[in-house]
Amino acid sequence: MGELVEWGDERDEVLAVVERGEAIRHRWLHRIATIVCRNRAGHFLVHRRPDGVALFPGQIDWMLGGAVEVAESYEEAAARELVEELGVHARPRFLFKFVCEGVISPYWLALHEVVVTQPVRPDPSEVAWHDWLTESELADLVRHREFVADAREAFARYRALPQRPGTR
Repeated sequence: MGELVEWGDERDEVLAVVERGEAIRHRWLHRIATIVCRNRAGHFLVHRRPDGVALFPGQIDWMLGGAVEVAESYEEAAARELVEELGVHARPRFLFKFVCEGVISPYWLALHEVVVTQPVRPDPSEVAWHDWLTESELADLVRHREFVADAREAFARYRALPQRPGTR
């Protein structure tokens, strides 16, 4: 049996528990928790996905994250993904969620942020390369074709927020 997720409706209310592959195949909404990491100087963690992964191989992203497990909150999933992908124990702060049409399938994308104050230890099966970029450098990178397409709208929505760390 594949990874189980909660199939949700347009209000993000759970309809059933299904295999993630089935949700993708049928284009059913399911939940994804993402995290934007910034350092104390306000730079964004940007990473390249490994070439051998199933989704977006070799592409650049500014978010970490993954599927929300059954009966798990977005916030719990974000904290779990942060540990799994970067080895960072922190409590990401929920910012917003929206229905992302997605290249592969639509899903609820919940964006969280965290200021990372400890060294990162990226899992090489999740992160092939990483660096810290300024917002301006990230904005330039978002326009390149090797940037994960699903992450572009999240970046635009994030930039439209009235209050973010490092902004006033």
